[in-house]
Amino acid sequence: MSWKLLLHVDGGAAELATALRNAGNYANTQPGAAMTLVLNGPAVELLRAGSCPQEADIAKLRGLGLRVLVCNNALKDRGMTSAQLIGGVEVVPAGIVELVRLQDEGYAYVKP
Repeated sequence: MSWKLLLHVDGGAAELATALRNAGNYANTQPGAAMTLVLNGPAVELLRAGSCPQEADIAKLRGLGLRVLVCNNALKDRGMTSAQLIGGVEVVPAGIVELVRLQDEGYAYVKP
């Protein structure tokens, strides 16, 4: 059986670090399983190119199948654009909609 993991981060760096550890642990025990990380609210600033201390960790986890989704509404609220984000992340119109949609698709919601 393969489960689908949905991680949600809307806070600070410690919350993102915990979510990334969770994703790594999940990938190690459930190889090939679906994993998605959704960032909204103030958390979107954590993925700013040039100042993201977890960029290498995110790239490694993306290689293990982690999708990273960023809320466009949160970007707009902070005067940011997708061009200011680290590579490999996907911008979605509304993070809250993705959280609901993915749960409807059977993803297990985890908020570190």
